[in-house]
Amino acid sequence: MKKKLVIILIYTLFICLYSKVMAYDEAKYDVVKKNEIYEIRKYSDRVVIQTISKDGDNSFRKLFGYISGQNDNNQKIKMTAPVTQIKKKDKMILQFFLPTKFNKNNIPNPTRSDIEIVNIKEGFYAVIQYSGRASDINFIKHKKILEKILLDESISIIGPEIRATYDKPFTLPMSRRNEAMFEISWN
Repeated sequence: MKKKLVIILIYTLFICLYSKVMAYDEAKYDVVKKNEIYEIRKYSDRVVIQTISKDGDNSFRKLFGYISGQNDNNQKIKMTAPVTQIKKKDKMILQFFLPTKFNKNNIPNPTRSDIEIVNIKEGFYAVIQYSGRASDINFIKHKKILEKILLDESISIIGPEIRATYDKPFTLPMSRRNEAMFEISWN
C-alpha cells in the first residue's frame, strides 16, 4: 500500500513539473490595473488563425493541422497560448495565436477554406483567472463574476465573452490556468 502511494505521489509530481516545463509561449500584454479579483491588460496587435463553426466539433483539430504543417509552405509552427473561444450568436470561433515572428507578409496561407488568418487590433481586456477544468459551468461562473464587477465599476464591455485556456490536456485540474475575458473601453 505504501509503495502504491509513493508511486502515485511521484507520478503526480512528475506530471505537475512536466506541465510547467512544457509551457507554451504566450500572447504578450501589459497589465495596466490589477486587484485581487481581476486585471486589465493591454494587448498589442496580434495574428491568429481561426475557424468558425456551429458546434465547435473538429475546430481544434483543424487549427492544429494548420500549425502541424497543413499550410501552403508545409511549415510547422510552434503552439502558443492561450487557445481562445468566442461565441457570437449561434457560431463558435476558435483561435490559435501565432508566434510574434509572424505577420501578414510572412505567414503561410491555410490550405483549408474554413481556416482564416486574422489580425486582432490592440486593445484592452478585463480578465479573471481560475483553475480547474475549462468546463462551461466553470467558465460561465467566472464570466458572470467578471461581468458584474465591470458593470458595478462602470467599465464598458465592448466585445463578447472570451474563454482562454493555457494548458495541455494532461495538466492536472488544480494546476490549470483558464481565463474569462471581455474587451473593454479603457482610457
